[in-house]
Amino acid sequence: MPRRNPAKKLTPAIPRYLEIARDIEQAILSGRWPPGHRIPPETDLTKRYACARMTVSKAFSSLVSAGLIERRRRLGTFVAMPSRQSAVLEVRDLKDEILARGSTYRYQLLSRTLGRALTPEATKLGLSKGAPVLRIKALHIASDTPFALEERLINVGEVPRSAEEPFTDISGGAWLIAHVPWTEAEHRISAAAANAFESNKLQIAPRSACLVVERQTWRLGRAITSVRLVFPESMHHLVARFTPRQN
Repeated sequence: MPRRNPAKKLTPAIPRYLEIARDIEQAILSGRWPPGHRIPPETDLTKRYACARMTVSKAFSSLVSAGLIERRRRLGTFVAMPSRQSAVLEVRDLKDEILARGSTYRYQLLSRTLGRALTPEATKLGLSKGAPVLRIKALHIASDTPFALEERLINVGEVPRSAEEPFTDISGGAWLIAHVPWTEAEHRISAAAANAFESNKLQIAPRSACLVVERQTWRLGRAITSVRLVFPESMHHLVARFTPRQN
């Protein structure tokens, strides 16, 4: 059960319902409350947190929206299947994409540094300057041909286990999908000319056209990671199939 001491003051810097939601979220993500676990009723939690029932209800609603819990009529509220399963479908690991093409896959770590966020990094992740961040640069290779250059920032305050992972045998994206459920993602797609570093690592001519995908993910409003993926023009295609919206 989260927070065994109901008299303990909650962090005043954020809404109380969100503090309760984070408490429940931690119980889920730590594995103490596995998928299918029945969550205590709202009436029990209002006593535990000494708050109004509407506050607990709002916390539940935020967790339902995040896909972490589900309400079953007449049965109660239960831990849902981990959202990382849907993350695999929506934010694919590049290894899966390369193997699906029939190519062999290889991952090469170029650099890994643990440090303090500079102003641009802090702004990107919504952190205070100097907050701990992990910087990763890596290369994804398809059948001996460079497929994508990855430059990633991980919010260590939100994902402390990342500070202990060497990332020599697994990419940052694959590791995060397996270990850190996310609730919101944003993609930015653009075209850009390769700079000297990119052209060297991707083995393409300087200023060659590249496809750039910038992605950021959050969990209940807190940034997890920001990544910039640079693909040589011929190596990556974005395809979406959809139907007209029905009025």
